[in-house]
Amino acid sequence: MSHTVFWLIAGIVLCLMELFLPTAFIEFMMGLSALVVAGVSLIVPYFGLQVVLWMIVSLLLVLLTRRFLPKRKVYEIEGSTEAQTLTEILPGQTGRVLYEGNSWSARCAEMDIAIAPNQRVYVMRREGNILVVMPQNLLSS
Repeated sequence: MSHTVFWLIAGIVLCLMELFLPTAFIEFMMGLSALVVAGVSLIVPYFGLQVVLWMIVSLLLVLLTRRFLPKRKVYEIEGSTEAQTLTEILPGQTGRVLYEGNSWSARCAEMDIAIAPNQRVYVMRREGNILVVMPQNLLSS
């Protein structure tokens, strides 16, 4: 019976932790799994087997709920928009550009091209916090 109380307390604590420390329902699924194992512990008295069952049920619930959560948003830039380099962008490295009034990290779409400071560039796409740009003179020629 003490194992049942342990799993009930663990399940309730994990579910409540999700309210205060959100983890995209990971803690909540682990808490639900603990509550399921609390019920199973009335039938299966072996604590080691209960822990293995809790881990398996937790993993399955987390994987199943991932299918229903919204996907991460992919940031696309509609068409090519203009920006201006603030620093030099060396080949294969990042520099800074002024885009829509803010300073952004940027790298050139072509890895073997350097872009000088104060040069107009076109923003091709966004990869995380880095803009991928092309020099205006390459695209207009």
